[in-house]
Amino acid sequence: MEPIAPMTPDSIARAAALLRSGELVAFPTETVYGLGADATNDTAVARIFDAKNRPSFNPLIAHVADTDEAATYAVFTPLAERMAARFWPGPLTLVLSRRPDCGLSRLTSAGLDTVAMRVPAHAGARELLRIAGIPVAAPSANRSGLLSPTTAKHVAEQLGDRVAMILDDGPCAVGLESTVLDLSGRTPAILRQGGLAQEEIENALGEPVLVAGADDTTPKSPGMLTRHYAPTRPLRMNASAADPGEALLGFGSVADTTMNLSPAGDLVEAAANLFACLHALDTPEYSGIAVSPIPETGLGRAINDRLRRAAESTEQL
Repeated sequence: MEPIAPMTPDSIARAAALLRSGELVAFPTETVYGLGADATNDTAVARIFDAKNRPSFNPLIAHVADTDEAATYAVFTPLAERMAARFWPGPLTLVLSRRPDCGLSRLTSAGLDTVAMRVPAHAGARELLRIAGIPVAAPSANRSGLLSPTTAKHVAEQLGDRVAMILDDGPCAVGLESTVLDLSGRTPAILRQGGLAQEEIENALGEPVLVAGADDTTPKSPGMLTRHYAPTRPLRMNASAADPGEALLGFGSVADTTMNLSPAGDLVEAAANLFACLHALDTPEYSGIAVSPIPETGLGRAINDRLRRAAESTEQL
């Protein structure tokens, strides 16, 4: 029986106790469901890598309840303070220099001198962090390289009894992982497109921001590997129609779709639906998944980033 529990004050308290005891707990955020462990506990963090079959050189994001707690682990420059004040809680992860007295497990940051920090906007997730009283390392709650989970059912299907508990609060509102912004160097850089649009970051910075490419050897952030976010069915982008046997995942006013990310052409709606639609279409019923063109603006950049990585991954299967 899968350990799924509706998110209530009682289940949150039980999940917090499990985290403090070194167990793995899957929980919802506004972006995707995370696979959480005590970020200060080497053994607990190692269990994340084992459960996901995740490469140990791929760092994790540490989730905390507020900015003050984040500042006990990471060095906050004036720019980092400004970005946190503007976008936290929310779907933004900041990569910052580790404090000399940082208590996070070195496994969390894959041995790097930086840490990835986030304060989630999901009220239940923040309550879990508050009651647990510890930073929680939490990558997406899926097997490494596969589709990210936006429902508790997705978590159970991929991880099953690898977690002590799955907190269920329904579908995730944003549906894409957080945007990762590196502020550890002289020049800000987006390491991963995500639930906060590049334009919003540039408006806050007052200048264009660099966007990093893939890194398969020493990534500074999750989501930088070339092969990532992949269904088991082959996926191709910018399709005008489905080939025989394929499912067509549409966007906007596209005819003859199997499913549609957003019939109205709304990128926010499309982002929220992306992984759920890919999960639904990733079945033996279809020989592949064809996806209609998505505009390369706003959240469309993050959607296309996920689709490109998925397409490259399935081409190599």
